[in-house]
Amino acid sequence: MSTDNYKISKKIALSEFATKEVQDAAKKKLKKVRKHISALQDTMYAHGKYSMLVCLQGMDTSGKDSLIREVFKDVNARGVVVHSFKVPTDKELKHDFLWRHYIALPARGKIGVFNRTHYENVLVTRVHPGYILGENIPAIKSVDDLNDAFYHERMEHINNFERHLSENGTIILKFFLHLSKEEQANRLLRRINLREKNWKFSAGDLKERKLWDQYQTCYEDVLNRTSKKNAPWYVIPADDKPTARLIVANTILETLQNYKDIKEPELDEETKSRLTEFKSLLENE
Repeated sequence: MSTDNYKISKKIALSEFATKEVQDAAKKKLKKVRKHISALQDTMYAHGKYSMLVCLQGMDTSGKDSLIREVFKDVNARGVVVHSFKVPTDKELKHDFLWRHYIALPARGKIGVFNRTHYENVLVTRVHPGYILGENIPAIKSVDDLNDAFYHERMEHINNFERHLSENGTIILKFFLHLSKEEQANRLLRRINLREKNWKFSAGDLKERKLWDQYQTCYEDVLNRTSKKNAPWYVIPADDKPTARLIVANTILETLQNYKDIKEPELDEETKSRLTEFKSLLENE
């Protein structure tokens, strides 16, 4: 599997990307990959110079929650922090749109996962521009002020934000879980038909589904304008969940493996020279 096949490195049309790919024995392969991720995260934690930010975006039912659970199942709980961003609170709206994401960033040595991300501010708000009015931006008087130029400038702010993070040691990976409209219908029906899944269903999902084409247009624009070498986007076929999880896990693993300078720190010379002494003390207690 070449993860570069999913990376956005030139202008793309989202319709050119498949929504379904099936890898043989994906679940079995994932178990091996996530153990390697866990080991590398332990080393990254000890090294203490890098963090990793994994950003997940996708339409409703694209599988973000279960992907997080399965990909990071073997990572030490100390080493991975997940943030699921909902509608901004009153406190968050009193700050700029990136503030709540900035304060949730992973510390050095840790993997941070954003389940829905700062890109909601140029996706959901572009489909529902009225949400922007809640930010009380001085220059925005009405939704008539929210044109393409506004959102493109906001995307450039995001590019600058991510470049700053990258320059300060945060490894950034961004995944768009590319789901077909047909598969979304199947997953919504499953939530209705299975009693234990009823709690996941929201009538609001059907309202958003009617805006499918608008969302796809907005996603395509975002992918083309914000996939950078320091913070690339990957389009992941999401109709088959096991394969989607495996592709994301492989991308994380390959990326970490490329950082050859991430190594466990060595003991200082004095401590190293006295290891035999310390061993003897413990054995003779």
